[in-house]
Amino acid sequence: MSVVDLRSDTVTLPTDDMRQAMAKAEVGDDVSGEDPTVNKLEEMAASLMGKEAALFVTSGTQGNLLGVLANCQSGDEIIVGANSHIFWNESAGVSALGGIQMHLVPNQIQGSLSPADVEQAIRPTGNPHFPPTKLICLENTQNRSNGGVLTVDETASIWNLGHEYGIPIHIDGARIFNAAVYLETPVEELVKGADTVTFCLSKGLSAPVGSLLCGTADFIDNARRWRKMVGGGMRQAGVIAAAGIVALESMITRLAEDHSNARRLSEGLAQIHGIQHDPGVVQTNIIFADIAPELGSMTEFVERLGRENVKVHYVYGRIRMVTHRHIGSEEIDLVLSATARVIEDMRSNRIG
Repeated sequence: MSVVDLRSDTVTLPTDDMRQAMAKAEVGDDVSGEDPTVNKLEEMAASLMGKEAALFVTSGTQGNLLGVLANCQSGDEIIVGANSHIFWNESAGVSALGGIQMHLVPNQIQGSLSPADVEQAIRPTGNPHFPPTKLICLENTQNRSNGGVLTVDETASIWNLGHEYGIPIHIDGARIFNAAVYLETPVEELVKGADTVTFCLSKGLSAPVGSLLCGTADFIDNARRWRKMVGGGMRQAGVIAAAGIVALESMITRLAEDHSNARRLSEGLAQIHGIQHDPGVVQTNIIFADIAPELGSMTEFVERLGRENVKVHYVYGRIRMVTHRHIGSEEIDLVLSATARVIEDMRSNRIG
């Protein structure tokens, strides 16, 4: 039996069109700005985001790291959500490599930040006891907050505040196209007030590797130096950039299928006695759930589900399932059946 892998949309494999484009890609030395395929991808990314320029990087983590390093200096402070990927999942890179402190503010249930909380976190100027606030970071969609979507108005409330205080805004848009598809809004509208934005090619868009960092031409020139410093110069990178071009041309609108499958999975999980899950919080392709404590541990549940050829992630103390292009109706049915069997078996073992 084939394995159904719901651990992340990062498990997606490149399409046949991507593989063909990679094989035929025209390449050059990207560190010298001479790879035509990378240059084309960067131009496409900048245009989609409504920014002057873009930089091809290895990952969303590297894109966020460069976005912070190029905006700040050692001893500065950035404001991030308490659920943010930058805080939870990027190995404290901005602190270890940049000497930059993170100031946490609470995320709302779907991931947005309260303007009042952000304004309270902005450090007053002129006091030597405080690090200066040099950047405010948002995340859309917000991974740890149920894959929640930040609307244009929610984002605008923060970038307007930032600009009032002269503080740039960076958006971790790893899954920004999921937000755009969910809201049926051009992605440019979701980032138009942000100074910089990172987005991933290797999640729902199914490219094998890579992300883009977008901003002004001067900012990207600065970020390019930081990319070199942290070892991100990739030379003939057109062989992977080619897959990114295909992703941007053909893989965005199909994200709606992932959202539909996630809703179906969510509604099915909510019907299984012993699964604790609220379908009302699911907007895109990320589902979090728990099991009733009396049934046993969640690590046991994950292990048992794995023996049923279903892989899920135990992260942040919860079960996470992420739909993607390799998950269709048949796979959803298999997951729901396997989950019901595992839960019933765990219940029987406890009763017995």
